Amino acid sequence: MPNEESKIITKKHLARLERERIQRRNLLMGVSIALALVVGLILFGILDQLFFQAQRTVATVGKEKITQGEYQARVRYARQQLIERYRSTLQMAEMFGGLSSDNGNYFNTSLQQIQQQLDYPTILGNSVLEAMIDERVVEQEAAKLGITVDDKEIEKAMEEAFGFYANGTPTPQSTISIAPTSTLSADQLAIITLTPTATLAPTATEEPQPTATEVSPTEISGTAEPTSTPYPTSTPYTFEGYQKQFQDYMTKLKDVDFSEVEFRKAFRLSVLRQKLQEKIISDVPKTEEQVWARHILVNEEQAAKDILARLEKGEAWDVLAHELSQDASNKDNAGDLGWFGKAKMVAEFSEAAFALKIGEISQPVKTTFGYHIIQSLGHEERPLDLAGFAEKQNSVFEEYLAKAQADLGVTKNDLTNITPEEPKLDLSTMQ
Repeated sequence: MPNEESKIITKKHLARLERERIQRRNLLMGVSIALALVVGLILFGILDQLFFQAQRTVATVGKEKITQGEYQARVRYARQQLIERYRSTLQMAEMFGGLSSDNGNYFNTSLQQIQQQLDYPTILGNSVLEAMIDERVVEQEAAKLGITVDDKEIEKAMEEAFGFYANGTPTPQSTISIAPTSTLSADQLAIITLTPTATLAPTATEEPQPTATEVSPTEISGTAEPTSTPYPTSTPYTFEGYQKQFQDYMTKLKDVDFSEVEFRKAFRLSVLRQKLQEKIISDVPKTEEQVWARHILVNEEQAAKDILARLEKGEAWDVLAHELSQDASNKDNAGDLGWFGKAKMVAEFSEAAFALKIGEISQPVKTTFGYHIIQSLGHEERPLDLAGFAEKQNSVFEEYLAKAQADLGVTKNDLTNITPEEPKLDLSTMQ
């Protein structure tokens, strides 16, 4: 029989058992907590990659935010567009004899410029972000003016971008640009006998350069309608054909994680910008104050003073301009700059030219180009030609957007380590 005393459980034994139970419980709790922390960190990492990072703010325009996810999608799309441009440039080069042909320098330069944009992702990213900020300004300003875009307008813009016109391809209409003319007064005829031209001087401000990374699909042209000729005709570009090309393009965009929703949004913003611009420029005047002037340009102030002294003694302007002016574009035309508005020339030059009376000659005027002696030959309100009017409209709209952006306020965060470097240019696929 078992020893009866062995069955007796002492208080000491019970205490030890309780301690062991508590230790096992604490151990299990510690392991569970550690496992929960590990799982939590893994889930947080996944959510951070898939959601939290994408929702972080890259820039704020007024009350509107640009998220990291939106920004990264647009950069990937911009890179894909550049790669497509690189491919099409190579194909064009082959059509003209290859990169080693006489035309090779032009194509090589174009390819190098594209390569540089791809090699410096932060620079490209900044350009993309500026375009997105501009879009946010357009959205908020359009909302203030009650301007909206419906689905039909978006669809129409997308169809036309792919070369499909539901109502037939529009026929370009020629327009006649009539150059404004003026009747010269007796005072003007006494000063000069040359007919003023619209020649642009080296003192003109730089013309705007095209922005990098505009959001638009790669150009896809439709084929022509069949004609009644004995030769083979092209296949009509139908709505079904457009839909296939559109879906093929959407499939291609999936490779760079740019969704159809973002693609349609880009077209909505494009149409919205166009409608806002039409509203803002609707009352732009078709005339502007202009000056007709001529100048003599030299490098040193003393040389300009010497010329002025010779003019005061009666020496002929056209002879001095031909002999001494550093402006090769018009020195043989008596330095004639033609008619120009205030925005055409650098500020110092315009200010001096517009302050002169007809026939009056300025003191030496310093600009970044050197020292100018300027003579006013005309000053009047003149109608703008088509190109000048379009330029004025664009200038008015850009000034409007710049002021709107300043009024809204813009803050930008650091783009370091968040700008995509994909897709990359793979030259092996372009051979």
